[in-house]
Amino acid sequence: MGLRINTNVAAINAHRQLLATDFRLSRNMQRLSSGFRINSAADDAAGLSIANRLRTNVRSLVVASRNVTEGKSMVNVAEGAANQVEGILERLKELATQAASDNAATDRTKINTEASTLIQEIDRIVNDTEYQGTILLKGTFGNAISSSSLTGAGVVQSDITVSGAQAGTYTFNYSGGNIALQGTNTTQTITLLQTASGAQTINFDKLGIVVKGGSAFDPTKLGDDSDAITVTSSACGGIFQVGSSNNNAADEIGLSLGDLRTSELGLTGADFSLLTRSDASDALVTIDNAIDTVNNKLGDMGAAINRLDYTYSNLQVSIENFQASESVIRDVDMAGEMVSFTKNQILLQAGTAMLAQANMSTQGVLTLMR
Repeated sequence: MGLRINTNVAAINAHRQLLATDFRLSRNMQRLSSGFRINSAADDAAGLSIANRLRTNVRSLVVASRNVTEGKSMVNVAEGAANQVEGILERLKELATQAASDNAATDRTKINTEASTLIQEIDRIVNDTEYQGTILLKGTFGNAISSSSLTGAGVVQSDITVSGAQAGTYTFNYSGGNIALQGTNTTQTITLLQTASGAQTINFDKLGIVVKGGSAFDPTKLGDDSDAITVTSSACGGIFQVGSSNNNAADEIGLSLGDLRTSELGLTGADFSLLTRSDASDALVTIDNAIDTVNNKLGDMGAAINRLDYTYSNLQVSIENFQASESVIRDVDMAGEMVSFTKNQILLQAGTAMLAQANMSTQGVLTLMR
């Protein structure tokens, strides 16, 4: 073959091989240092898409498992309050039994006074039982705003929150710096802190409705054009999101905590009195019905907690399996990658040596020039 010095084909070839080995070695080091087989889309475009989808599911399911844990805490709060109501009903049953006997004739007034006080305590417990601002035992758990016509006053539906609001239509009326909100059975009037347009929050606490207006809020226009909001109840009560998609049957659990107000238990007004033997006898039936209602709700709560326990366990298994699936695609086999790294290290050293030899090979031409 001829001796040429302008183009050293052997050196060019050795250099090309050396660059390829250096690239592979750099990728080995990247994978070994990160622990990932896929560090960029170029490593495995399809695999990256699948792994990212699996990672998204894992993160969503982790939040869903937290929803379940918090849901159990919520139900536990409701159960604790319902147990207290049931305890009060047991005492009322004792008082009614005592008042139904004529030997207690002179004490019926005192007995009735204690019963009335206990009935007030039931309503206090029910009204005071909430979780993160959500009223639990007034029959409003899961209620939400379905429509609003307050846009003329600068209030959108998302600016209105409900907690403890009964289902129904609520209408507004503005007059002289006061805003009245009319519900089905109750009206609450709030004196505004400011009557000019601007951000402010109006809390109708007795009705369980809060209106939060932004900078465009004009309270003087509330009541124009029959402004109203509609609150509706969910068929299955409150909803717990326990999955990563929008499949209602598979990813949501509904729970109704019931209405334990004395008006719903039949313990108010003419429905309940211990002032006469006849009234006390009738009250025994009313109390028995109330105890059955509370115990049924306690049973529902216990069943819900058991269901949430199984849901949580299933979510943990799903999270584990999804993470394992993602690991198969995204994570690197450290042992195999170390074998490849060692091989490429040796090839890099050999390639460097051969490039040096290739560069030296053309120096033989100098002997011809002596």
